[in-house]
Amino acid sequence: MTSDAQAEAGTAEGQGPVEISPELAERLEDKREKLFEKFEIRDKFPQAVMTEAEKRTEGIQQEIQDEAEERKDLRDMTTWTTDPIDAQDFDDAISVEEREDEYVLWVHIADVTHYVNPETNMWEEAVKRGNTVYLPSYTIHMLPPMLAETVCSLVPNEDRLAHTVEMHLDKENLSYETIDIYKSVIQSDERLTYAQAEERIDDEDAPLHEECKLSFELADQMHEQRKEDGSLVLNPRRDRAHTLIEESMLKANKAVTHELMWGRGVEAMYRVHPQPTPDEWSKALREIQDLDGVSIPGSTWDDPRKAVNATLEEAPRRQLDKIQWAVMKVMPRARYMSDPFGGHHALNFEIYGHFTSPIRRLSDLINHWIVYSNDVPEDLVALCDRASDKQADAEACEREYKQYLEEVGLNPNAVNNRGIEVVEEDD
Repeated sequence: MTSDAQAEAGTAEGQGPVEISPELAERLEDKREKLFEKFEIRDKFPQAVMTEAEKRTEGIQQEIQDEAEERKDLRDMTTWTTDPIDAQDFDDAISVEEREDEYVLWVHIADVTHYVNPETNMWEEAVKRGNTVYLPSYTIHMLPPMLAETVCSLVPNEDRLAHTVEMHLDKENLSYETIDIYKSVIQSDERLTYAQAEERIDDEDAPLHEECKLSFELADQMHEQRKEDGSLVLNPRRDRAHTLIEESMLKANKAVTHELMWGRGVEAMYRVHPQPTPDEWSKALREIQDLDGVSIPGSTWDDPRKAVNATLEEAPRRQLDKIQWAVMKVMPRARYMSDPFGGHHALNFEIYGHFTSPIRRLSDLINHWIVYSNDVPEDLVALCDRASDKQADAEACEREYKQYLEEVGLNPNAVNNRGIEVVEEDD
């Protein structure tokens, strides 16, 4: 999928939707339906789920005011979201502060489980779906959009219920001094696109300039620290806005699962990524070393992840895709598991799980419920398997649909970035 920065650039240039004929639109619809049947992807929501979602969007402002008395009120804290230009919902926002001897990073996540819990039809449907599926110019949501895009979305200038991860970070090594996870009420000050966040980092006169600049400086340090610790970074040339969000979310996800494991001693839905065998890693490194214009620094061969990182930073841009593909071919698929041990090899995290995207991933929704209730669903192992399998289905569906778009003469990236418009052909 093309980067969000490219998507924004395409929009900024004023490119209109990709125009297709009614006949081709019908063929695309037919292909989607066949793929949905093949991968058991549920496109339409049952009426009971839609009715329930509609009821949960009524009287929201009064409900939030009532809830505010029981939560930490962070509405006066400077908070903002950063998402792709075409994002339909905003499930994470950040706040940041530099103090004399520490950084404080707040990651606020939409409190979806306030509305979607194991007693609801929406929860049952989310388990069946497993995740939101993103096809070029076509989205199959995990949660009903009328809920996900309204009360669960951290839109600017409106009070919203959130789950906040407050992290106090040591200035020297960025380790967690304290982690606090609690229910909150927030109000986002602004919704930024990635391109806008990039501009705010540089523009001293722009709103949120200081906050964006500080959050990027912190994220950049976290990024370098992560690489130094042996985390694999397959995309080393991301823009600053993406780095800002990615590192903040990684830090929050890691904090939550550490707190669940070590602080509370409860099971959760962990993300476990096995490592390739030594022979597989050697095969990948040899393939990379043989690429024209590419050389793996001799001092890094003993640690394949650091070897790949160092090579990607120096390699010609034309070889980046081939280096990444050589690594991806030997990487086992990550899975959700109730036992974290084995850790996440690519990130080099001993314990890791997902928390920051409960609108679009079942794993995050489950972990929100565990954090809130301090109780583990009886069917946690089955839920882990379900989330893993549906993620694989979603990826395969996306891959096959993109291939079909190419077969009928459409550029999947252009369709994804610009959308589609059906136009009647001239007689």
